[in-house]
This record gives sequence, C-alpha cells and structure tokens, in this order.
Amino acid sequence: MPHTPLRHSIHLADESATLAFGTAIARHLTAGLVIYLHGNLGAGKTTLSRGILRGLGFMGKVKSPTYTLVEVYELSSLNLYHFDLYRFNDALEWEEAGFREYFNETSVCLVEWPEKAAELLPPPDINLYLTLNDESRDAELVALSQEGQLCLNQLLAASPPTP
Repeated sequence: MPHTPLRHSIHLADESATLAFGTAIARHLTAGLVIYLHGNLGAGKTTLSRGILRGLGFMGKVKSPTYTLVEVYELSSLNLYHFDLYRFNDALEWEEAGFREYFNETSVCLVEWPEKAAELLPPPDINLYLTLNDESRDAELVALSQEGQLCLNQLLAASPPTP
C-alpha cells in the first residue's frame, strides 16, 4: 500500500547550519535507506553529505564524488555510498558502472543528480531538495517509504536546534 508522503521544510542560515542539519539527519539513518539529493550546482548537497558523515562519526576528508562518481565510507554502524551522477549522459552508465550492488540492506545511499539515472535507480526513501538563497539555503525533505517516514518522524521528534 503506498504511503502518503511526509514533508518537512527547514531554513538553513549558512554552511554551519547545513552541516548541523546533516549531523541531525545522521542520528536517524538506518541501513537500507536511499536518499536522493536534489539541487542546483552549489546548493549544498555535498556540504549536507559531509554533515551526515560527521554525524555518523567519520572524521576524514569528505570529497565530492563528481569525478569518482561514488565515494565509499565503510563505517562501524553501516556503509555509506555517496554518488554524484552529474556527468552521466545516459542512465545505462549507472548500470554499466555496477552501482546496483551498492544499494542493499546494509548501506545508506546518498545520490546527487538522481534524475540522470532515474529509470534504473532504486526508488528513494527520502527526496531532499536544497535551494540556494544568497548565503542561506532552504531544505525540503519528502519521505516516501515507511522507512523514510520513520527517519523523518524521528528527526522531527528530536527537534534539533539549527544555528
């Protein structure tokens, strides 16, 4: 039975707020989640991903996967795969790259530019839209699955402060 999407919007005043929001999201992630990250170039997708990774305890350098296509983070609690499909010209490139195997019950997948392989990607549990407004950003989360809604409900219940 399809779920009615659960939505939440938040204003992020600056890069620090975006990182803090990512850290707050990380506290409620569970293995198996697929999160699509939407937004123009410079909207903060990689910054948010950096915050998520910090929230999961990763202290190393977080790079944009623009040129590598995927950055792999093997953490104690789960594996996180951060994809950037911006350079794809054809959705089949995703399939040919062997990325399907990364989407499983032991990992969280963050996908930037999912529209580049939309017909082949597994459906998202959460769509996260970032809009840049001068120095600030607006984020909208849309939870589409039961797992995504559980994550978003837990995030809302925790009511993390945003700087």
